[in-house]
Amino acid sequence: MAEFTHLDAEGRVRMVDVTKKAPTVRTAMASAEVYMRPDTFDMIRDHKVKKGNVLETARIAGVMAAKRTADLIPMCHPLKLTHIQVDFEPDPIKHRIGIRASVRAIDQTGVEMEALTAAAVAALTIYDMCKAYDREMTIAAIQLIEKSGGKSGTYLRRTDG
Repeated sequence: MAEFTHLDAEGRVRMVDVTKKAPTVRTAMASAEVYMRPDTFDMIRDHKVKKGNVLETARIAGVMAAKRTADLIPMCHPLKLTHIQVDFEPDPIKHRIGIRASVRAIDQTGVEMEALTAAAVAALTIYDMCKAYDREMTIAAIQLIEKSGGKSGTYLRRTDG
């Protein structure tokens, strides 16, 4: 079993000390999906949601969330992010909005949590802006797609099941 890096010798929670780690380029991409009724999908696509442009609002929310990850997740280090991008992949067949969040930094620890937080908050924002029309929306598959940099190197999610 792997050692728990966020516990001290007495089992108390602690933030990992990264002081001696050299800054390197760190990248991560995460995704999420929001499934909805066909009419809700059409309203988003056609810019008919009364609260405004759903996807641009969700994009801004995702960027802001990535920057605030350390405020939300207790053991995350505050990082100086150098790039955040949130993109959407509307799927009219499945009435789904796919979300991809990419984050980059030159720092001492990874940006996986920032990418995951960006994707999750973008999905939550879509839900929030459309809940008056469709409370049955489902947020699914919040997951890390890939990451690079640091001691553990590159990770790429397998897609073959």
